[in-house]
Amino acid sequence: MRLNTKILVGFGISLIVLILSSSASLLSIYGLRDQTDRVQHTYQVMQKADSLNALLRDAQSGVRGYRLTYDTAFLRTYVNANASLSLLQKNLRRTTSDNPNQQLRLDSLRRMTEREMAILRPLADAQRGYSPADLQTTLSTDRLTMKSARQLFARVKKEELRLLAARTERQNGLERLTPVFIIVSGVFAVLTVLWLFSRIVRELNDNERLQNELQTVNADVARRIGLIRELAQKVVGGDYSVKVPATETDGLGDLAGQLNRMTQSLDQSFSALRQRNQELDQFAYVASHDLKAPLRGVMTIVKWIEQEHPDELSPQLRLYLEQMRGRLARLEDLINGLLAYARVGRTANTRTETDVAALLTEVAELVVPADFTLDIGPGMPTFVTDRLGLQQVFANLLSNAVKYHHRPPGRLAVTVQDLGPRYEFRVQDDGPGIALEYHAKIFQLFQTLRDRHTAESTGIGLSIVKKIIDEQMGTIRVDSAAGHGAGFIFTWPKVQ
Repeated sequence: MRLNTKILVGFGISLIVLILSSSASLLSIYGLRDQTDRVQHTYQVMQKADSLNALLRDAQSGVRGYRLTYDTAFLRTYVNANASLSLLQKNLRRTTSDNPNQQLRLDSLRRMTEREMAILRPLADAQRGYSPADLQTTLSTDRLTMKSARQLFARVKKEELRLLAARTERQNGLERLTPVFIIVSGVFAVLTVLWLFSRIVRELNDNERLQNELQTVNADVARRIGLIRELAQKVVGGDYSVKVPATETDGLGDLAGQLNRMTQSLDQSFSALRQRNQELDQFAYVASHDLKAPLRGVMTIVKWIEQEHPDELSPQLRLYLEQMRGRLARLEDLINGLLAYARVGRTANTRTETDVAALLTEVAELVVPADFTLDIGPGMPTFVTDRLGLQQVFANLLSNAVKYHHRPPGRLAVTVQDLGPRYEFRVQDDGPGIALEYHAKIFQLFQTLRDRHTAESTGIGLSIVKKIIDEQMGTIRVDSAAGHGAGFIFTWPKVQ
């Protein structure tokens, strides 16, 4: 386990031990308090039973004193006792509600008390006279009733004394065990904390040793990564002959070996690429000079035939010459388009501060006819960029919108949206639109939606646009449907 996990587990164990020890101590304390409450409860029952017995004796004594002396002062004791008996009986019964056996005894005691008070009540009546024999009989009955009542009181008190002894014994046991519980729990918690502390110290020492080893490894790795970074910087700068010392056999050593092989392969590939570029330059020179020169010669011969032998040309022959002139013009456009496509990205275009709104106005003067309207949206930016490349993109897109429009006059619109690191431009027209199945093909070289025999449709313009935008790390897409105009949307970076 990781150190953090071990610490959490250790503290969790300590917390559990602390909770268990605290719970045991708390239960012990609660048990002790409960037993103490029960002992006090027993004393309360015994006290109330004695008070009830004393009241009953006071009532008997007051009536007997009155019958012996006929002094009504003794009746006050009887009256006071009689007034308190009922309340004290209810209080005693409520106090012993947790003991069914005592409740039964108290029911018998209540009946015995009612019987005793029924005997004392006529004796306390000053208006009622008794013969010596009747008085003696009544007093004898009173003695027997009080004797039975005292026996019931004795049984109630005996039961409470038994409960008192048992509860006192449990209370004493808990008083002895509670400190033991607390001491044992505290010792166990201390031992757990000490064990946890020793484990943490050991783990920290191990971690410190590992960190020292890791720092040594990191320093070596940083040194080797620095060498790899220097190689990468040199490769970015165009030096593909650099090598990284790769003597170690670990992962970085394998990576250094792979990088060495990569730079060697790049050196060979770029050498071959430079050779191909030289061949492409030679091809561009041949296409611009050796191919265009005989092409112009053929066009000149056709022109001479038409000028010097106009009477000898039949209508069919004039048609053939016209078709030949169209084919030759298309061939010249294809050669010019290929040259323009080949030059994209191969010339160093300077970056200048460019006002896009002014640039669009200049382009519109060159490629947008008078019967077309160009709406330049608000928010056109001014920023430092490849002005010539952006001009070529707008010129080709606006020229295409005019060229493929099905009916003049037409309406064109250019809008812009700021996307943070780049701008998104949209060139929209109200022309015939482009069907969905042609959206991917129109950016391919020599792909055109017009008849290939049409001189102005070489199928290279959108390919040049896409290549320029790709060189700028931008994107271009078309948003169009047949009969609903076409919108060309491309992104152009703010920083190049």
